[in-house]
Amino acid sequence: MPKFLIERNIPDAGKLTPEQLTAASQTSCSVLRNLGPEIQWVQSYVTANKLFCVYIAPSEELIRRHATESGFPANTITPIKTIIDPTTAEA
Repeated sequence: MPKFLIERNIPDAGKLTPEQLTAASQTSCSVLRNLGPEIQWVQSYVTANKLFCVYIAPSEELIRRHATESGFPANTITPIKTIIDPTTAEA
């Protein structure tokens, strides 16, 4: 199944409280449950003014549907071609 990196422009995202992040996560998970098991949220990285989220989904269209239904922007959706890390150097 394809993986995608979603860039979400959210001003002051880095200032969100733990309670606000919990509420946002609950909203996202609720929408994901309604969309079905084909789309999965792997993790997100919160920066000063953006969230970078990794999702597994069959299509970019399903990710856009999640964004629309959850109310979170999906400003850029980029297919992930491969993943490397320090262990890649050991090959």
